[in-house]
Amino acid sequence: MALAGLYRRTLPSPPAIEFASAEGKQLFTEGIAGGTMEGFFKLISYYQTQSEPAFCGLATLAMVLNALAIDPGRTWKGPWRWFDDSMLDCCEPLEKIKEQGITFGKVACLAVCNGAHVETLRTDQSSLDDFRQRVISCTSSEDCHLIVSYHRGVFEQTGSGHFSPIGGYHAGKDMVLILDVARFKYPPHWVPLSLLWQAMNTVDKATGHRRGFLVISKLHKAASVLYTVSCRHKDWNFVAKYLTEDVPLLFTSGYLKDVDDVLCIVFKSAPPNLREFIKWVAEVRRQDDGSSMLGEEEKRRLALKEEVLKQIRETELFRHVTRYLAFESSLCYNVASLGYEDRLADIAANVCCQGAELLMGKIRSSNGLCCKATNVKLIKTDSKEPVTMVSGTVISNGTEQRVDMLIPSSQTEPSCLCDFDENNCCGMHPSMGDGLTVLLFALPQDTWLGLKEEKLQAQMKGLTSVDSLPTLLREEVTSGSAFANAASFPQG
Repeated sequence: MALAGLYRRTLPSPPAIEFASAEGKQLFTEGIAGGTMEGFFKLISYYQTQSEPAFCGLATLAMVLNALAIDPGRTWKGPWRWFDDSMLDCCEPLEKIKEQGITFGKVACLAVCNGAHVETLRTDQSSLDDFRQRVISCTSSEDCHLIVSYHRGVFEQTGSGHFSPIGGYHAGKDMVLILDVARFKYPPHWVPLSLLWQAMNTVDKATGHRRGFLVISKLHKAASVLYTVSCRHKDWNFVAKYLTEDVPLLFTSGYLKDVDDVLCIVFKSAPPNLREFIKWVAEVRRQDDGSSMLGEEEKRRLALKEEVLKQIRETELFRHVTRYLAFESSLCYNVASLGYEDRLADIAANVCCQGAELLMGKIRSSNGLCCKATNVKLIKTDSKEPVTMVSGTVISNGTEQRVDMLIPSSQTEPSCLCDFDENNCCGMHPSMGDGLTVLLFALPQDTWLGLKEEKLQAQMKGLTSVDSLPTLLREEVTSGSAFANAASFPQG
């Protein structure tokens, strides 16, 4: 049987006062006169209704990001770059949010990943007076906005946990204006600030943590490389987990003697997601920066992006990374140039002829030597690893001679980073080497503590230290580091 559905709810008043009521309008007028409605006009210009019943956190954040004029760095529809709640899917899949909503920590992480500066304060990390001062500060300016996480029940409203932005403040009445993004349910309304504090000072049962508020402002810096090295990509969670959790464990599993060994461990075991992620970074940059419709602001940002890439490529770490990738590229080329069966036969014939040369005293000349009927066998031995034997018949000057040789099994295999092109390490778009270098710079310094060789540990810390980097690159890494951002906010 079809349900008739619900058309809005009656706003419980008191304690709330509807914004459009006579009393609400009076509070608004007096708030303007008091100078604590400055943030309202930007927010109301981008006020939106959440597109799903559980998307209050996403809609609130999209509204605030647009009000702060933060460029998403990616298109919404057609050529337009714009924040919509359906785009904020990196910290948690949208389907999961539809079912369970989103936590305080995930909203904070989303804000940072999408270019905002965020200060998070739960009620057990702040106080009523501190909250009031933050409200006054943000409502008196267009440069920051407050997002509150609270329980509706304190206002006698239906529902439980909810997110919405603060649109203004009335000092005389000590009331705040909540621009409720669930406009299908309740209209914007004024509530006593102390009562809002009580609504925030509740425990979210899903996480066991108290609710609170977020102060959101714009980062006053131009994005360059790391603006796309964030959790916007579907594979970011896999990449971040591998680099921050799996790599330190890999370092403890064996003895590594130099930087090349370290890079081999890091990149050889990397999941395919890493390669796809770096490729995506470059493609986004090409799409965003390759437009013929760039404005003056975009052009200035583009110039800074080029400067940051130049600074990356002048680091010693970049030289190590590109040398390693060039070696990987040669392996990939050799593997790709031959089929599996042909490659085995070719290797076997080559080894066979080399063995014949050694036996006949012809170290560097193979004139007159050729192999036929070359075979490769794996022979079981007492050791754990099988031994490879190459057998073949060598014809030299008309004489046939059978050669059997044992050869060591090669441990050199190409990794997932098979599309590195040294020629691409120029221009304004990040290459594989640029992306991997930046990711290594962004790793926490304790990543290298698992290295058993102390000199090597110190060398890796030195190579990845941001202290000696040029100011522009250092700021880019430290303020844009997705690893740091992910670690800064409790996910509860």
